[in-house]
Amino acid sequence: GDFTGLAENYSKYRPGYSPSVRDAVFGMLDKPAGGIQAVDVGAGTGIWTRMLAEKGAAVIAIEPNADMRAMGERDCRGLSIEFRPGSGEETGLGDGSVDLLTMASSFHWPDFGRATKEFHRLLRPQGRFVALWNPRLIETNPLLVEIESEIRRLNPNMERVSSGVSAFADLLEDRLYDTGLFDDIVFVEGRHVVHQTPEHYLGVWQSVNDIRVQFGPEKWAAFLNFVEAKTAGLDTIVTTYRTRAWSARRKD
Repeated sequence: GDFTGLAENYSKYRPGYSPSVRDAVFGMLDKPAGGIQAVDVGAGTGIWTRMLAEKGAAVIAIEPNADMRAMGERDCRGLSIEFRPGSGEETGLGDGSVDLLTMASSFHWPDFGRATKEFHRLLRPQGRFVALWNPRLIETNPLLVEIESEIRRLNPNMERVSSGVSAFADLLEDRLYDTGLFDDIVFVEGRHVVHQTPEHYLGVWQSVNDIRVQFGPEKWAAFLNFVEAKTAGLDTIVTTYRTRAWSARRKD
């Protein structure tokens, strides 16, 4: 989970989330976006954070990694966003201080029990916690299927951590209900297509840490060389992303 040294590539190459899903998240709250106090936990470089602020919300971004936080402060300059150190288990914020709490591509990292208790403490009545991810729909492009197959060839036991189509995501609705802290859990999904140059596509891979760690330096270099060779000379790589979001209302 350590993204030290990856912040520059994360900032430059990671795609945004579905604007339609973002709008649906705001639509579940009982006040206009301009009156919402939001906190984005595990904000990284602020990709999703900026999407919240662009709707008019005031946002506190909680990010434990100093490199990612510094990049986020740079990328979010001029917006109503304040970056602070902290974690999902310990945000450092006051009781009942926010209307909306989100974790974008990061809720798989904190301790589930401690984090959900912390989120319940922070949310105001009728406030909502939203966990979302932005996985690729690789089946729409044979090239992406081939590249994914190379990962399995190099490491048949690879465990993808940060995916919205993992076992963690499959069980999320039931686990949130079982805490007794949330109700009215709603699932929203939206697809969006990104056209990436070969440089951009390779840069996305260079911002990934779970595969890098499990491969080790030698296999990681071999994989990047494979991706570079497969995409060389292409004008664009068409990648379909699907933002998958679970929105849960604070239970009083």
